[in-house]
Amino acid sequence: MTDSLGWRCKFAVVAPSTNTSVQPEYDDMRPRGVTNHFSRIAIPDTKVTDTDSFMEMLQNIRDATFDATDVAMSMSPDCVIMGMSAETFWDGAEGADRLHKRMVERTGGVPVIMGSTAVDAAIQAYGGIKKLGIITPYMPVGDDNVRRFFTDQGYEVVHLVGLQSPSPMLIAHETPQRLKQAAIEVSEGVDAIIQCGTNLAFAAVAAMAEFWLEKPVIAINTATYWHALRTMGIKDQIDGLGALLRDH
Repeated sequence: MTDSLGWRCKFAVVAPSTNTSVQPEYDDMRPRGVTNHFSRIAIPDTKVTDTDSFMEMLQNIRDATFDATDVAMSMSPDCVIMGMSAETFWDGAEGADRLHKRMVERTGGVPVIMGSTAVDAAIQAYGGIKKLGIITPYMPVGDDNVRRFFTDQGYEVVHLVGLQSPSPMLIAHETPQRLKQAAIEVSEGVDAIIQCGTNLAFAAVAAMAEFWLEKPVIAINTATYWHALRTMGIKDQIDGLGALLRDH
C-alpha cells in the first residue's frame, strides 16, 4: 500500500521556523500525487546587522538542522529537501559536498536535495550559461560564500547584489518591486540571473523577469523543487513559474 495522497512521492522539507516563503512556493509547484511535509528548524528571529550577527543566525540553523531532520524522517519520506540556502553554499563546492554527505548519512540513505547543487543542476539544464548575476538577502560574508560556490563550479560571477535583510524572518518582507530592481541591477552582461535565499519570495518575480529580460532567471526555491521532482523521476511540466519547470 502507498500513501493515499502522496502516492507518487512524499517530500520532507526541512526549513527554518522563520521562513514563510518556502512552503507556499513549494505548494504552488506541487503536482498531483506529490505531498510536501514541513519540519521546522527552530531558530529565533535574530537581528542581522553585520558579520557576527549573520554568523550567529547561521549557527542557530546549524545547531537545529539535524533535530528537524530526525523529526521529518518519522513520516518515512521518499526524499528530503533542504528548504534553506546559506548553509548549502558555505565553504564552496567542497562545503556543499560535505554537508550533503552528512545529511544523507542522517537520513539513512534517503535522497537529499540542497539549494546550491540544485541551482547548479538548473543552470546545466538551460545550457550555455557561464556568466552570472546573483541576488541574495545576505550580509557580505554570506555573499562571499555564494560567490565561492559558483566560482568553484566554473562560473563567472559578474554582478552580485546582497540585500542585507535585517533578520531571517524579514527576508520575506522584501517587496516584489525591490526584487525586480535587484534583477535589473544584476542583468547586464550576464547569461543568467540566480537568486539565493529561500525566504525571498522570488519564484513569481523570476518567471516575469525571465520573460522581460529574455534570459534565464533562476529562483532557488523553483530550482530546488524542480531538482527534487526530477531526481524522483517526476517529469510533470508546470506552467506559470518559468522555463525550468515548463521546459526542463
